[in-house]
Amino acid sequence: MKSLAPNSEVHLAVAQCLRTLSTSTDNKDVIAALQTLCSHLDEGPESKTTSVQRAEYRRAHFTRTLQFLVNNIQADWLCSLTAAQRTELWDGLFLRGPPEQALLVLMEGIGELRPSTNLNHLVSITERFLQSGRLADLLWSYCLKAGASDSPQLRETLVGRIVALPDLTANRLHPNNRPLFLPQQYYPLLAAEMLAALEKTCQALKDGTDCSLTFVAQTLGKLCIQGHSGLVLAVMVPRLSVCTRSDMVWQRVCWKLLENVPQRWMESVLTGLVQAVPGPVALGRIIGNLVLTNKKAQFVITDKLLLLQYKYETQVLRIVLGYLASDRDRRPLLLQVLRSVSQAWANPSAVKHTPLEQQLYVSKALLLCVSLLKDSELQELRSELLQCMLGGMQSHLDSSVVRIRRMGMVVGECLSSRMDINGTKLKFEYELDEETQELLSLMTPITGDEPEPESVNGVGSPQEINKVIPSTQNTSSQNKPETPPSKTDPDSDLDSDDELTPYDMSGDQAINEASPPRYLRDCLETLISSEDAVRVELSLKVAEVLVRKNVFATREISVQLTKVLLHMEDKYSINGFLTLRQATMVALTVTDCIPVTQYLTTEFYSLNYSLRQRLDILEVLALAAQELSKPITDNKGSSLGIAAPTDMTPYPGDNPVHWRQVVEKRIQSKTKRLSKGVVQPPAKATPNRYAPVAGHFFFPLLSNYDKPQVTFDLLGSDHLVLGRLIHTLGLLMHLAVNAPIAAQMGRALLDFVWAVRYHADQMVRRGVLFAVCSVFLSMPSQNLLIDLSEQLFETRTWLTDVAEKDPDADCQNLAVQSLVLLDKSLKKQLQDPQALSLES
Repeated sequence: MKSLAPNSEVHLAVAQCLRTLSTSTDNKDVIAALQTLCSHLDEGPESKTTSVQRAEYRRAHFTRTLQFLVNNIQADWLCSLTAAQRTELWDGLFLRGPPEQALLVLMEGIGELRPSTNLNHLVSITERFLQSGRLADLLWSYCLKAGASDSPQLRETLVGRIVALPDLTANRLHPNNRPLFLPQQYYPLLAAEMLAALEKTCQALKDGTDCSLTFVAQTLGKLCIQGHSGLVLAVMVPRLSVCTRSDMVWQRVCWKLLENVPQRWMESVLTGLVQAVPGPVALGRIIGNLVLTNKKAQFVITDKLLLLQYKYETQVLRIVLGYLASDRDRRPLLLQVLRSVSQAWANPSAVKHTPLEQQLYVSKALLLCVSLLKDSELQELRSELLQCMLGGMQSHLDSSVVRIRRMGMVVGECLSSRMDINGTKLKFEYELDEETQELLSLMTPITGDEPEPESVNGVGSPQEINKVIPSTQNTSSQNKPETPPSKTDPDSDLDSDDELTPYDMSGDQAINEASPPRYLRDCLETLISSEDAVRVELSLKVAEVLVRKNVFATREISVQLTKVLLHMEDKYSINGFLTLRQATMVALTVTDCIPVTQYLTTEFYSLNYSLRQRLDILEVLALAAQELSKPITDNKGSSLGIAAPTDMTPYPGDNPVHWRQVVEKRIQSKTKRLSKGVVQPPAKATPNRYAPVAGHFFFPLLSNYDKPQVTFDLLGSDHLVLGRLIHTLGLLMHLAVNAPIAAQMGRALLDFVWAVRYHADQMVRRGVLFAVCSVFLSMPSQNLLIDLSEQLFETRTWLTDVAEKDPDADCQNLAVQSLVLLDKSLKKQLQDPQALSLES
């Protein structure tokens, strides 16, 4: 019974104080009661209570006391206290007791009180609570296992209040929120308090005191899982990186901290760390060999950050892979990562169905892994890497996307040069853009890890720059006297042949002995039979002009000349050969449309043509259709009218009406008119030359697409041509807008692309979606609703699926545009009563 006496005394004293505060009207009694309550929190030698009584008060009565104060915050006795007495006695109870209990009561009071002066009072106390370092005391109390007897529910509630304090205050205070409670200020403050608790933990461990980091680890994990890792780790990581360089105790504290992070929050903590650390060595000091002891951490580091996610910068890849390669115990994980990354890079299905950004990310990871390998490890994995290189290069080079093919070339070059197979190295020709240069730079690992302050005076230091500047000045000063001789020298003009200005001959042209042909038949004969490179080049350069100038002569030999140009090769390396040949074929198609179009569309599916020639046919048809769909403009009159004023500007005095024009302009500028009328005459209507012949361009290309040949399998391996064909058909459909045959073309095109809408190649899918957009743009709304009513629902479902799930971003954008066009057309048609009556 003796052990219960102090507890009973504390219970009776607290009950008497609370009863006094509830009933007494005497200011002296209120002050005495508050002083008695505060005396149970005094730790000094002058305290009137024993340590046992203070511990009992903190354990069983402190929370009840604070809740009583918050519930009676409107009492008259509180208003009778002076500002100093209120700060010392009332506010002091919140700022001197157990911080976890005070924080919970404060947050509960802020959530319950309505906007008033009392709410502002609690908010001010909470602000002082944060500014006085009470959060660090709270964390440190749990590090000392002071709260070990608390229930897990209480700890979880406390962690939730600490992490969500900005959200709770913002929801309650709305626009009157304090700046300290904003995330940009609160979370860095919380990070600094966590560092203070960790620093006390390190000192306590050095003094031989046991500590626990479970609560701090839970707080860190909760912060990261709620999306605040950037603000918190931006403060913590630089400090941890510095402290762990030379202090082994700090390293052990960091390792234990991350080991105690709950498994469900481990991923968010690690992803934040790898983005915040300055380098792989710093990451190794902070997390140690966590990947070897924690399966969740190993999965995040070796799989999720490298294969499943691709949103991170290249520096994150360098840090993760460098961390695995920097320790002997972790290097087996690097080899495991290399095997999985190489398999993912070489997987043909991944090349076809994963986004291009993810393929680029995996390629970077593969090159970084290979660059970090030792020679002995490379010999061990040589056969696997060779198989990966050959299979992956074939998958990438088969793609119709230029970036994917270039990616395969660069990675193949780098792998072959690293493996050095029999001294042979692959070499491709590709454009050195920013992406390619970044891939090539990954094969040279960065030696430095973290920026050191001593590295300021590097190669480009200001001292060296200052040394270079005087030397250049001296050189210029030495060269200064060596100026041309002055005119005062009488003999300077005698030997001046060396100072004669050379004549500019950059614009001179070599005189050719052969002259360009003036007739189209001569041009044809030269292209067929001549072996003279000069004559062939001259004929090819003037062919387009002759075709457009002599219409009747062109129609006699149009098909024959088209055949010659289609089979013509660049045997003489003529400058701009492909452009000249294509322009002439387009001119032939425009001038003699139907015969040339029939020939080209027939030859597209014929035997013994290369893929390049078939692509040339599609390009010529598309360019010719675009030119035919444009209105005919008289360029001669406009060009003469524009050029005439620029030839010569007359002197104002030579023009007798010049002053009248000046006066007229001034009057016009100062006259205010409500309506000026038609300033320019309306455009003259011209017939669309493409509309009557659109069927000759369009329908023959749909005739034999499903008949594979020996050298051409459109629905099989030649998906590059299939994608270009569908795109060309979509363009021909778009150009046929308002044409009578547009509805028939739209139905045929939808039937054609419907069979290949789920094609594995993304270029084919892009072409299909472009064709669907063209149908919705070109077909009249009433035809969409009448002729395609059975297909619209299924088409809409398919477009929605593509917009949500297609791995290619361009396909998603085209699907969204198609849905918008379809909804717009249907809405317009359904709002037209005449169309509805016609359909019924």
